[in-house]
Amino acid sequence: MSDQPQALWLAAQQTLRGMLKTELYNLWFAPVTARCLDGDTLTLEVADEFCEFWLKDNYLDVLRSVVSRAAIRPIHVTFAIRPAESAAAAAAAADLAADRPMAAETLMERVAPSEFRSTEPAVREIPRKSEPLFNPNNTFETFVVGSNNHHAHAACMGVAQKPGHTYNPLFLFGGVGLGKTHLLQAIGHHVLANKKNARIGYLSCERFTNEFIEALQNSQLPKFRKKHRELDVLLIDDIQFLQGKERIQEEFFHTFNALHDCHKQIVLTCDRPANEIQGLEQRLISRFEWGMTADLKAPDVETRLAILNKKAAALSVRLPDQIITFLANRIRTNVRRLEGALVRVAAYAQLSGKALDLETVETLLREILQEEGKVAISVSEIQKRVADYFDIRMADMTSKRRPENIAFPRQIAMYLTRQLTEHSLSAIGESFGGRDHGTVLHACRQVRDRMEVEAKVRQDVGYLEKQLTR
Repeated sequence: MSDQPQALWLAAQQTLRGMLKTELYNLWFAPVTARCLDGDTLTLEVADEFCEFWLKDNYLDVLRSVVSRAAIRPIHVTFAIRPAESAAAAAAAADLAADRPMAAETLMERVAPSEFRSTEPAVREIPRKSEPLFNPNNTFETFVVGSNNHHAHAACMGVAQKPGHTYNPLFLFGGVGLGKTHLLQAIGHHVLANKKNARIGYLSCERFTNEFIEALQNSQLPKFRKKHRELDVLLIDDIQFLQGKERIQEEFFHTFNALHDCHKQIVLTCDRPANEIQGLEQRLISRFEWGMTADLKAPDVETRLAILNKKAAALSVRLPDQIITFLANRIRTNVRRLEGALVRVAAYAQLSGKALDLETVETLLREILQEEGKVAISVSEIQKRVADYFDIRMADMTSKRRPENIAFPRQIAMYLTRQLTEHSLSAIGESFGGRDHGTVLHACRQVRDRMEVEAKVRQDVGYLEKQLTR
């Protein structure tokens, strides 16, 4: 496979990952690889005829669209059946046909960042070489340590070196894309490398729930319990999804106790501290807090620069320093999004053959930068920027005064808050002097209507939005 189809397909997969539900993407699109790009035709390799038929029948138009968008020209998509690389690999693929995960290491697993790979955990008590239990890139060696995550990294290293004896359980929490899954898999990699016969269970909370339901339906609870309670290491991703599931919580409570009593290691990840998980039994919260709790925060700019340089080296791409610095400064809250931006920019540079400048990069990453802005921008920051621009007082943003020179800038601030943050209409109204959601909705409509007919308003709003998302 040449570099060009690889880069094109990586860029297209980024778009697909954002469009589709995780399970759908992991099941059908993550295992697909690019074979060749012949003129304006991209050939994709799939596992078998059934995959080819299903993708053609359901997603051919979508594939053409995302690939053409990545290539910046119309691209046709065709399919080819991936040849069996060995009898063992073919057998493994047949064993796993019902779930359709990847049966062997692909180019995507070797070079792509986690944003573009299937990361859905699976349980394997005895891993097989043709079925990698963990993403080969998610090791301690590839994890970039900074001030935001050094405590969590050290705790994971301690657990990996002495499972069941240090920090048990280990509870990792933090926002999306900050490295929780990477560290979780790094522990698994280290344990497998040093304890060849270790029985490791690695799965998402959703998978644990689904397996339990299947066991109930098929009268196989004893088998389910034996599978999970005789492990040496249990790694669970996204434990927050236990919330509100009383029967599953009870089952996990007993599984936790069985493992902990036998000094077996338990590591859990979550998007928030255990005591902030609504609908979680107090007895589980107390157990999650028995051992070590470590949080991962958004990386500082130095760490983001280190991440970008390390990923660029792993992908064998070279970008100008000013582009790397631009990415590090503009994408601040999500490492996965940071890696995705790097791949998109590198793919464009490789496919177009043109020199990159900041204006082009900003256009390429418009959606990513907008998403980043929704997380990073505060209401007070928007209010201050709008107040300064229209030369009014910050207090006017929350006052009841209604002259045009104050009311309309306040409406623009509400509109920008609606566009650039994830706050609800009610929350926005509360931030603007306790106004109700109807007032906010009216303000947004007023701004949109005037933008359609008044060039000056379009320019003002456009300028403010660009300044706030820069």
